[in-house]
Amino acid sequence: METIHIYHTNDVHSHFENWPRIQELLKMKTIHHNEDVFLFDIGDFIDRWHPFTEATKGTGNIQLLNECQYTAVTIGNNEGVNLPNEDLEHLYDEAKFEVIVANFFRKNGDLPSWVKPYKIYQTKKGTKIGVIGLTAKFAVLYEQLGWKVTDPIPELKKWMPVLKKEADVIILLSHLGIHDDEQIAEEITGIDVILGAHTHHFLKEGKLIGETLLGAAGKFGYYVGQVTLHVDEDKMIKSKKACLYDVLELPAVEKEEDIIESYYNSGRQLLNSPIAHLDTPLKANPFQKTNFSVFLGQALREWCKTDCSIVNGGLLLGTLSGEVTEFDLLNVCPHPINPCVIKVSGAELLSILQETKDEQLTHRELKGLGFRGTVIGSFVYDGIELSEDGWVVNQNSLDPHQTYSLALPDMFTFGHFFKEVVPKKQKKYFLPEFLRDILKWKLKTQ
Repeated sequence: METIHIYHTNDVHSHFENWPRIQELLKMKTIHHNEDVFLFDIGDFIDRWHPFTEATKGTGNIQLLNECQYTAVTIGNNEGVNLPNEDLEHLYDEAKFEVIVANFFRKNGDLPSWVKPYKIYQTKKGTKIGVIGLTAKFAVLYEQLGWKVTDPIPELKKWMPVLKKEADVIILLSHLGIHDDEQIAEEITGIDVILGAHTHHFLKEGKLIGETLLGAAGKFGYYVGQVTLHVDEDKMIKSKKACLYDVLELPAVEKEEDIIESYYNSGRQLLNSPIAHLDTPLKANPFQKTNFSVFLGQALREWCKTDCSIVNGGLLLGTLSGEVTEFDLLNVCPHPINPCVIKVSGAELLSILQETKDEQLTHRELKGLGFRGTVIGSFVYDGIELSEDGWVVNQNSLDPHQTYSLALPDMFTFGHFFKEVVPKKQKKYFLPEFLRDILKWKLKTQ
């Protein structure tokens, strides 16, 4: 009987505060002696909120994966749509592992030179392990960045006959989310293991659907997953089990706080370039209209060349004063959020504005959608005012029949907010610029 060990991480999002213990845990690979060990990351290993990742555009993260001797990775949306085309093109230049994703292409349909749709690995005893990767389909965003992402399940079905022919064991690296993983397990036969990601779910002992074992390790490096397969002489899997290691319960690593701080400080030093000098501080308060939130609203409107803009105070996490550096901008606006423009009628704009006055919305805590703050905060408008006689747009009374162009952070366009209006609208996203890039542009033009 052959034993095969598979370790996996996902959605680390540059949370290096857990990385020293993860590194130490992954050294366990050596305890398996002559048994084969594979190590996979299932995407969103990078996140540009962290100075080390922002300063190196993710290449520093790749070195960390190299140090742990990862076998292969697939990409998540934080690799795919949060990096400019040129930076993603060269993200894996120094990688000592495979990048496996079957539904990711250049805009012309060609496969990038650094991507493989699948890979066959062979164990010491000759068992062939077929590994295929898939990433979530953010088609519009990928297209604007010069890439093409296709429907993942048809791509998987296309490659399954090849994998079944060439491999004894089939593993899917899925940055699709738990619901897609469950659907795949129910509908597509022949996949032995699905290692999941994207929805930050964790499965402490895996989940068996039919003959397919699902594994997932949550988010931020809180867990590391392990799947163990036992394969007989006929290359048939006789047993498979999954478990998670709680990283916070692992022994502390010597000088781990120094290691964690070194990542942060090295990034900070690389981002020390000055942008502007402020004689008057730009102050932030999530629940008050401040000169900083007004400044962001003006910058967004001017950059997008729209009639008006809406921003939320929770986007700004601190004050800027004196000499402002790249690090300072990252510190106060770490979100991978892009500007977006929609066209709305006056009646639709009124509906949005009325919703922004909802106290429950402004005090709502938010996680995800690119938001790296805590609460949404109060909304601030540029080009829009509320007078005694009603709403005014560019010094004219809001006309319910007129069409207005509205700029807003893209997190409000993904179907969770302003549901009566925004989900129905055609959207123009500005990529690869984040909101902090718009702030940088505005500061430089002041």
